[in-house]
Amino acid sequence: MVLEATMIVVDNSESSRNGDYVPSRWEAQSDAVNLIFSAKTQANPESSVGLMSMGGKGPEVLVTLTTDFGKILDGIHRTKIRGSTHLATGIQIAGLALKHRQNKSQRQRIIVFTCSRIAENEKDLVKLAKRMKKNNISIDFVAFGDLEPENTKKLEVFNENIKGGDGSHLAIIPPGPSLLSDTLVTTPILSADGVAPRGGAEEGGADGGGGGGGFEFGVDPSTDPELALALRMSMEEEKARQEKEDKSKEAPKGESLEGIPEENQPLLDGQGEASGSGGDKMDEDKPEPTEGKEEKKEGGGDGDKMDTA
Repeated sequence: MVLEATMIVVDNSESSRNGDYVPSRWEAQSDAVNLIFSAKTQANPESSVGLMSMGGKGPEVLVTLTTDFGKILDGIHRTKIRGSTHLATGIQIAGLALKHRQNKSQRQRIIVFTCSRIAENEKDLVKLAKRMKKNNISIDFVAFGDLEPENTKKLEVFNENIKGGDGSHLAIIPPGPSLLSDTLVTTPILSADGVAPRGGAEEGGADGGGGGGGFEFGVDPSTDPELALALRMSMEEEKARQEKEDKSKEAPKGESLEGIPEENQPLLDGQGEASGSGGDKMDEDKPEPTEGKEEKKEGGGDGDKMDTA
């Protein structure tokens, strides 16, 4: 797979507080960052990912290029939502961070999340795109949130001027019931890394549930074996639970007559005594009257002796 150094630029402006994406624009970005990190590092263990923000007073490098997922999570948690975005400056700083990567054989890529208004004019963005292309840096845009025609046009012009051999992509994701990360999986930004769709997005409706790219549960076991195993175990546990419930529902019907003996005669006869084989045995085994008589005789003899005394 492709060996890459990727800088992820998140939009932490005030616009990211909006809740038109599930659960909010900022939380949706955080989930997508986790997905991108997993996709890049699993596609090639030697690939590295960095994180930076472009909101507030100015862009800030949160995490330099790393393969440690914990550092990425820490960088996300330390990010504060404030101010407005600085798109052009953020891309330039991300380019500098990639220039100082340790492994020079890594291809350079920047993935930019933008959910607010773009203040830069089209002319400046075209110059920046040509400069990044000259430095062999691919740039992917994930546009969501404020999808005004002016914004999308600027991003389309930028994308047209930076397209190269390694591919630079533009994904415009409108609000919807699906998570941002689920929709992002179906775009060329991640599908190029062999990440299968997690279902429910664009590709899932065509085949009626076949949106997993031909993989069971919509996950390629070769790229994410742990997730595929967890999904398989979950399915098997659910199947076992359903079978157990079905058996428990059928058990009372089958066992209701097994423990009760069938008798063709009433439990009591006409005289109110127990009928059947059990009653006959009790009649046959009655030695009590004989023993009672003997005890009475012995008792009577003792009584006569006592009177004589």
